[in-house]
Amino acid sequence: METKRDIVEMGLIAPIVGHVGDGNFHTTLMVDVEDPADLAKAKTFMSRLVDRALAMEGTCTGEHGVGQGKMKYLSAEHGEATLDAMRAIKRAFDPQNIMNPGKILKI
Repeated sequence: METKRDIVEMGLIAPIVGHVGDGNFHTTLMVDVEDPADLAKAKTFMSRLVDRALAMEGTCTGEHGVGQGKMKYLSAEHGEATLDAMRAIKRAFDPQNIMNPGKILKI
């Protein structure tokens, strides 16, 4: 309900679909990428959405991964020690950083 309220109050178009059984939902945020004000609202919305998910012991990633846009939230979700372990595994399997460079973790 808080996410729906954010959508309305921010004047965004963002239909919500979800997997009711597991509490997972997705927003399809429609943004005019040529409009700086629209982009700013979208970034604020996404930060609030992720903060809310983490506060409810959810995840910043949903089921579609981290990529680049959600990297900044991983420390809040997992802690730096876990991210350091993930970086070590990444370096062990990909010492040249050629597999998805610049995504998920900053190496």
